[in-house]
Amino acid sequence: MAGTDLILSIGGDGTILRAARIVTPSPVAILGINLGKLGFITEISGDEVLSSLPGLLSGNGWIEERAMVEAVVEDKSFHALNDAVLHSSAVRLVNIQAEVDGTEIATYRADGIVAATATGSTAYSLAAGGPILHPLSRDIVLQPISCHLGLSHAVVLPSQSTVNLRVAHRDRVVLCIDGQVEVPLSEGQSVVIRLSSNTVRFFRVREPSYFYSLIGAKLRGGATGDSYRGS
Repeated sequence: MAGTDLILSIGGDGTILRAARIVTPSPVAILGINLGKLGFITEISGDEVLSSLPGLLSGNGWIEERAMVEAVVEDKSFHALNDAVLHSSAVRLVNIQAEVDGTEIATYRADGIVAATATGSTAYSLAAGGPILHPLSRDIVLQPISCHLGLSHAVVLPSQSTVNLRVAHRDRVVLCIDGQVEVPLSEGQSVVIRLSSNTVRFFRVREPSYFYSLIGAKLRGGATGDSYRGS
């Protein structure tokens, strides 16, 4: 990353998630070029690249900084732009005890639990019934997946919170980072989740209020009408 000013992430949201983890902890900005289906966190479409790049490379844009979460398993640390998810390794419910700042809030009997950033609040967490956070929020969403017993609603935690998720004995659970990296957990093992000291910087060209029109268009399955048009 040394000497790099800008990363062009060409693909979809999954490509951006990979790029974010590769770039971290470098402050290099990422420009997302959408060749995928949804492209929720990408910036421009593949059809716009040739006409848009001259303006982009001359600095016609602004930097948006997104929070990440850190998941710690024993001596290993993982950073996620979207979410850290604990889920069953089989088609069955699991029991996960959740503590926030040392106080137990619930023991979930569910398919799993999502700890999402603001960026991830429009991904898996939203599909599981969670709230949408503004992308600049540094809060953490704790959202159960198909909860059978326990606290069935999401809890939105402030940025200074520390979450401890402990797997019940005999339950087989996997920790999944951004839906791309899987870490098998042992029976009774704990995962500590907190706001990461790292952030991801996106190069944006749309107006700062773009997010409000984006959630309406993208989450209805349509396309936004405010894509960047280079001069």
